[in-house]
Amino acid sequence: MNSSNYIKIEFPSKSCNEAFARAAAAAFATQLDPSMEELGDIKTAVSEAVTNCIVHAYPQTIGKVSMRLRVIDSCILEISVRDWGCGIENVGQAMEPLYTTGGDDRSGMGFTIMDSFMDSLRVRSASGKGTTVTMRRCISPRTGRR
Repeated sequence: MNSSNYIKIEFPSKSCNEAFARAAAAAFATQLDPSMEELGDIKTAVSEAVTNCIVHAYPQTIGKVSMRLRVIDSCILEISVRDWGCGIENVGQAMEPLYTTGGDDRSGMGFTIMDSFMDSLRVRSASGKGTTVTMRRCISPRTGRR
């Protein structure tokens, strides 16, 4: 697969940076001319991934979050969100709908939402070392472009 463009940004795991990550991902994705629906899906998936870092990876402290976006083969947007936090002991269990370690105020739907809005979702994690979530979305060329 040929990567034609990429960005990488790092930011502290503060809740105010979730909106920044959404906006950065949306701005980068615009080069593929996504529909408004596709752009909304991308922003929602990024929001869920970054929120997981803030809430679950660093529950008692502020840590580092890295987000990498790249365009592959001129039509695939790949987004990787990484933290160096506590990690996920059982990724399979964490990906089950309604499972959460975040308390009663969390829905446990983050991975389910990411998976439903993107074409592929991969989660790699090591306890005590952090988690990387990699998502891909194919942006089909729209007819009638100017």
